[in-house]
Amino acid sequence: MPRHRVIAILAGLVAVLLAGGLIFKAGIFDPAPPPAAVGGPFSLVDQDGRPTTEAALKGQWNAVFFGFTYCPDVCPGTLQALAAASDQLGPKAKDLKIVMISIDPGRDTPAQMKTYLSGDYLPKNTLGLTGTPEQTAAAAKAYRVYAKKVGDGPDYSMDHSTAVYLVDPKGRFDRVIAYNLPPEEIARQIKDAMAGR
Repeated sequence: MPRHRVIAILAGLVAVLLAGGLIFKAGIFDPAPPPAAVGGPFSLVDQDGRPTTEAALKGQWNAVFFGFTYCPDVCPGTLQALAAASDQLGPKAKDLKIVMISIDPGRDTPAQMKTYLSGDYLPKNTLGLTGTPEQTAAAAKAYRVYAKKVGDGPDYSMDHSTAVYLVDPKGRFDRVIAYNLPPEEIARQIKDAMAGR
């Protein structure tokens, strides 16, 4: 085969490979786009009325979930499951904080959150956060949380996402823990995250 023809074929192959690489890099054929970021800055108040930002999530693992104190079943069930999972962590429990962020700022004042989280079954470092409607909506949006008021009058309810978001000691989202898992499975997933698995 003439040398100029070999060079032409090689040049064509290089062009095809380069074009394919650029198309792949541009994401046109990317089969697994990166997941949307979960979490981010927020400005709320804790159950003692202290201004609190996302900095409160740094320094330990955090099991973050969104709910409301008038919730009849999902929220107390989630708190109980997280508390039981924390007990199963043994010495590692000191490295985990349970964080409840309200999606019902109209009723969930800091005092109401404090009363709600005062149960003896909860770890002492459990954190309750609330704020203005704008502040709580911004926090929910940062975590891709769905929340919607249902009904009118003082006995209205709230529809909301039920997942728990595990956040690492650097304040970064690690994984979702699905609703209604048994405490031993929640503890296993938290242990795996702590171990880097």
